[in-house]
Amino acid sequence: MSNNSLPSLFVGHGAPTMVLDPGPAGAILARVAAELPRPRAILVVSAHWQSEAPTVGVAPDFETIHDFSGFPAALYRVRYPARSDPGVAEEARRLLGEDGFDVRVDCSRGLDHGAWTPLRLMYPAADIPVVPVSLLSGVGPEPHFRLGRALAPLLADGVLLLASGNLTHNLADFRGALVAGGETPAYVSEFAEWMWRHLAIGDQRSLLGYRQQAPHAARAHPSEEHLLPLYVALGAAGAGCRPERLYAGIDSGVLAMDSFAFWPATSEHVQDHKSQSVR
Repeated sequence: MSNNSLPSLFVGHGAPTMVLDPGPAGAILARVAAELPRPRAILVVSAHWQSEAPTVGVAPDFETIHDFSGFPAALYRVRYPARSDPGVAEEARRLLGEDGFDVRVDCSRGLDHGAWTPLRLMYPAADIPVVPVSLLSGVGPEPHFRLGRALAPLLADGVLLLASGNLTHNLADFRGALVAGGETPAYVSEFAEWMWRHLAIGDQRSLLGYRQQAPHAARAHPSEEHLLPLYVALGAAGAGCRPERLYAGIDSGVLAMDSFAFWPATSEHVQDHKSQSVR
């Protein structure tokens, strides 16, 4: 990798309304985008797209998918008219194939809200090409770490990897908090802090085995899709990467909104953000 490698990012996309009311978590995303070198393309991995095999989106112009219901009408008017980059899409497909993945392409799928929410907050002009890549359905952290590792060369070639999910994501608790309000359950902070401690020291073994080792793992993630993008970002940054916590906070009572940058070991460009926390 060159010394000008971009980081890989894991960001919390929160509830769909985040795009209308960004709050401090959204503000830090805008700030990070302003401070990073402008990428030539963005490889986006969203918790809301899973497939049996890793799939690269190659639609020439992406539809804005409103994959939710029951929210304010203004949210359904939001558009993110991104275009693709055929060259970067082909390079992603090639890299995944060379790593042994049975990679596929999708010529029609648009961008779900896990993708367009952070993209719109970070690059509202939609003037940087986007290449979506799916998660793998039915598998855990290790294949996603490997998927990120396969895509790592793109970071050194001016491509930003943006992985979007949430550090905690329990829909039953989310709905309960909306109805009843009340205090944030202790597990949210305990799980999030465990994850950050092990990211900070590069404890890959524990992170890959979080389901057995992290406190309250099953409650923090009854299903894993919102955490798996983190492993793609971590794998893409490579061995010896330097993690940076960009933001730490809780939204809607139960959504840990932590965002991280993973800087490749050879990168000279490391931001000096202070982790902003509202825990």
